[in-house]
Amino acid sequence: MSLCKILLCAFLNFFILTAVGQDTVAGKKDQDTTHNKAIGAQFNRLQQLQAEHVADSLKKEALEIQLSMLKSTDNLKKSVLQRELEELKGQDSLRAAKQKRQVDSLRKIVKGYPVVFFNDTLFSVYNRQGSFSARDRATAITQRLEKISEEHFFSGDSLKVIEVEQTTDLQYGNILIMSIAEIDAVWMETQRAKLAGLYKEHIVKAIENYQHETSWQTLLKEAGLALVVIIAAGLVIYALQRIFNWSQQKFIAQKGKLIKGLRIKNYELLTADRAVNVLLIIDTLIKWFFILIVVYLALPILFGIFPWTKDYSVKLLSYFITPVKKILIALWDYIPNLITIIVLVIVFRYIIRFLRFLKDEIERGVLRIPGFYTDWANPTFQIVRILVLAFLLIVIFPYMPGSESPVFKGVSVFVGVLFTFGSAGALGNVVAGLVLTYMRAFKIGDRVKIGDATGDIIEKSLLVTRIRTIKNEVISIPNSMVMNNHTVNYTIETANKGLIVYKTVTVGYDVPWRKVHALLIEAAKITNMLEAEPEPFVLQTSFDDFSVAYQINAYTKHASKQAVIYSELYQNLQDKFNEAGIEILSPSYQAIRDGSAVTIPPEHLPKDYVPPGFKINN
Repeated sequence: MSLCKILLCAFLNFFILTAVGQDTVAGKKDQDTTHNKAIGAQFNRLQQLQAEHVADSLKKEALEIQLSMLKSTDNLKKSVLQRELEELKGQDSLRAAKQKRQVDSLRKIVKGYPVVFFNDTLFSVYNRQGSFSARDRATAITQRLEKISEEHFFSGDSLKVIEVEQTTDLQYGNILIMSIAEIDAVWMETQRAKLAGLYKEHIVKAIENYQHETSWQTLLKEAGLALVVIIAAGLVIYALQRIFNWSQQKFIAQKGKLIKGLRIKNYELLTADRAVNVLLIIDTLIKWFFILIVVYLALPILFGIFPWTKDYSVKLLSYFITPVKKILIALWDYIPNLITIIVLVIVFRYIIRFLRFLKDEIERGVLRIPGFYTDWANPTFQIVRILVLAFLLIVIFPYMPGSESPVFKGVSVFVGVLFTFGSAGALGNVVAGLVLTYMRAFKIGDRVKIGDATGDIIEKSLLVTRIRTIKNEVISIPNSMVMNNHTVNYTIETANKGLIVYKTVTVGYDVPWRKVHALLIEAAKITNMLEAEPEPFVLQTSFDDFSVAYQINAYTKHASKQAVIYSELYQNLQDKFNEAGIEILSPSYQAIRDGSAVTIPPEHLPKDYVPPGFKINN
């Protein structure tokens, strides 16, 4: 008898170790990708400890049988067997401690496979058993529970907990639901019998709940409740339609009364009709927004009524709640950065206000800085303001949401590259505009000549300078071209020294130069907008082949009226020379005239004037 037990024990030990070896090879295929070789080795060690525990249990049972069969007088053999039993118990205790440590180390990194029945997780399986991996065991248990749940006369009392040699089985009729080994109890940190009772309680409760939820009485109640939800949602949507239709009629009725459009100063941004149309569009969008919310909230309620669609209910709610929750959490976490940005903006705002105050004081002449002109105040303020705002942007950039995201950085780089390559010419004009500002070559209202363009400055910007000519033509000149051309400013010295208006005429050598000087000065003095002081003066500029060049110079305070002044001066010069009977030879005549007739108009000649004939010497 004892020999048979020992042979049986050895056979079982060999079988279990062989199965463990086979399971180790098969387990490598079932192991999740997240489990590395070290975890697989730990599982193999755990299985080996379990196999050793089974073998020692069988050996201990055989020794106990031998001990019970000995006679009371055979004390020597009894002591030997008892000593072996004590050794086995000690080994079993040490092995149990090793198993617990091994499981504790695996529990931190290993995730169990859940047994899910009717959308409810009953428990999880962590350990393999025989040739079944943990995943296979969880799948098999779920399939058996689904088969049992189809029985119409299920009774929880029929689910039995049966103790066998090495496992505790849960069995319903002829169906073995699962076998709970000692290692399963170690994973759950309890005893095998207690774990079996706990699993039985969960299974019975889940099956009874499933049969209750799928009964025709429950289904009728759920259908009625779903109908109530649909009717309630329809009533809410109908009420929303009525409310928003009423609001649209009110908007139409108030057109031209309360709704008169939108004006910004003299510009009518929205007429009354457009304002009403905009309000109607907004009203419609809000209406559909609320309708979609009602439908979206009604669907999870409907799905939550029926047991087969509860998962969809949870998913739909999570699609709405999860983003809202993330947004609220992000806003809450962003509050410190937002406060920092607000403080920085307030500080820089007051810095800019202080700079504007200095600018206004300089422009009014209250604050004077040696070497700094009043017309520099505004452009300098604009430049410093841009630099301050750029510095503010650099300071608050790390506190902005998404500043560390690759997308944000990519957009920033793209904008920088686009600005660099697309605005090279514009930047040149901006720099030229700044240089012109500090050169003080001209200001608004000055009469200037830039290249071939002559007129009054009507606009100075960072990019262009605009001139209005005397013919009301507006010429826009890029600042870079202004920098590359010479600029004549007729106005800059007009107020203090006056602008000299001048004209050159040619008169024959036969006319005394003193008389010509007197006529030129007299013509300048009677010309409007020419100053009497300083007095006009004449310069003789050249001796030509047939005439002498005389230049009349006179001062004026009206630089922008040059065209009118020159026109009147020319008229007066003609009148004075004609009255004096002096012929102006500008331009000089190149054709033969009719005899020796002068070019003076007839009304300025004597009535008995006769043109002299040609003198011919034979």
